[in-house]
Amino acid sequence: MIVLFGYKNIRFLDTTLRDGEQTPGVSLTPVQKLKIAEELSAIGVNVIEAGSAVASEGEREAIKLISDAGLNAEICTYARAKTEDIDLAVKCGVDSVHLVVPVSDLHITKKLGKTREEVYAMAMETVAYAKERGLIVELSGEDSSRADQQYLARLFRDGVAHGADRLCFCDTVGLLTPEKTAEIIPPLCFAPLSIHCHNDLGLALSNTISALRSGATCAHTTINGMGERAGNVPFEEVVMVLEKLYGYDTGIDTTKIYALSTLVSQLTKIPLAANKPIVGGMAFTHESGIHAHGLLRDPTTYEPMSPETVGRKRRIVLGKHSGTASVQSALKELGYEPGEKHLAEIVARVKKVGDMGMKVTDADVMAIADSVMLLECKPVISLKQFTVVSGSNAIPTASATMVVNGTKVTGAATGTGPVDATIKVLQQSVAKFGDITLEEFHVDAINGGTDALVDVTVKMRKDGRVLTSRGARTDIVEASVEAVIAGMNRLLRDENENRRSNTD
Repeated sequence: MIVLFGYKNIRFLDTTLRDGEQTPGVSLTPVQKLKIAEELSAIGVNVIEAGSAVASEGEREAIKLISDAGLNAEICTYARAKTEDIDLAVKCGVDSVHLVVPVSDLHITKKLGKTREEVYAMAMETVAYAKERGLIVELSGEDSSRADQQYLARLFRDGVAHGADRLCFCDTVGLLTPEKTAEIIPPLCFAPLSIHCHNDLGLALSNTISALRSGATCAHTTINGMGERAGNVPFEEVVMVLEKLYGYDTGIDTTKIYALSTLVSQLTKIPLAANKPIVGGMAFTHESGIHAHGLLRDPTTYEPMSPETVGRKRRIVLGKHSGTASVQSALKELGYEPGEKHLAEIVARVKKVGDMGMKVTDADVMAIADSVMLLECKPVISLKQFTVVSGSNAIPTASATMVVNGTKVTGAATGTGPVDATIKVLQQSVAKFGDITLEEFHVDAINGGTDALVDVTVKMRKDGRVLTSRGARTDIVEASVEAVIAGMNRLLRDENENRRSNTD
């Protein structure tokens, strides 16, 4: 363990439900906020900033719902230096207030139209009032990094004298550097000090770690780095940097990180960047033949940590960079045991598909292997026809006629859209023969224009088996049907059939 962290207990205040929800276009219902709060508490977050009680009636409903949930975490609300904000916080039943006071001259004069002394007086009065009402107070300096540091020190020192339990330094527009952070944090630690960093210039993580090494004892974070503009420092990155690079036991259940990240992404409808550290789709995904070969021998060759540490699994995808080892590994997982010559031909064909700029799915690999190994693959499902009705005055409805294992099946289903309705009727039609669930659905437009070729990739599951397949058409519904039918056919195949080369 690093000595600089050895003498203190680092805590986490997560503000996904307040600062994170200020991401443009994001609006969570009280029930959704409660669900996220429950998971934040379960993973080990110390303080949950549940929202801003002054914002709206709906926001107060959500904060009260979370406050009454009996979570292990301390529940907090944002408050301005106004006694009415404190009264609302008390009505919501929170444990603490994140009392935010503008401290830079820019904010004091331009935003509030006041003087330093007026803001100072407001802060002292509100801190004392909040303590009288039985609240834990974290006094926070908004735009601290652009403030006169002597004024900020006075406000923090006297705030503690008036009863503030904790302090917070806010780098509101991400202007700190790690070196500057290390210089200005130590003189401000009159009480346990939090660091609240925004990521406008990409230094939020570095500045947060620098502050924690320099005397701060709490990091303000958001899941997935959500927040206004470029967002806040990501919770998952701070936790794993402390755990992995500094050997510090954060007390966070890191195996729940990916599930929490995915939940927040789904509820906020903010997708994760594919290359985002730790939780992005590509974080533990490998294609390169050299990398994959090394990973199959020893995962630490090209991974800084085990994916299971954060609740994930390693993926080796196939494409033009794939080598023999990774293709052979994928084939083994799919139940194939090709001989040396067959394997070489399969590898060549996989690379050819990749050279065409296409994703190589599990269904593609199986089709290539069947062809090369001269294996007969009788389709389990044969689609005879499907029809979709959708429009401004119609509930999206799909009907389909299929032959499944020699049995004719006709059905219909409604959905939230034409694609959803179509996939549902396909799933219903094969339900008797196997419960197949759709895990992921991804769409790419291959070229521009209204006649763009649409590439649909799906991930489906049956009895623990997961398989990806692809469909490409100019019609998104037809492409979706093609992908789903291809995947279902592969999942419903006899798992005990012989897929081994008898001869090369």
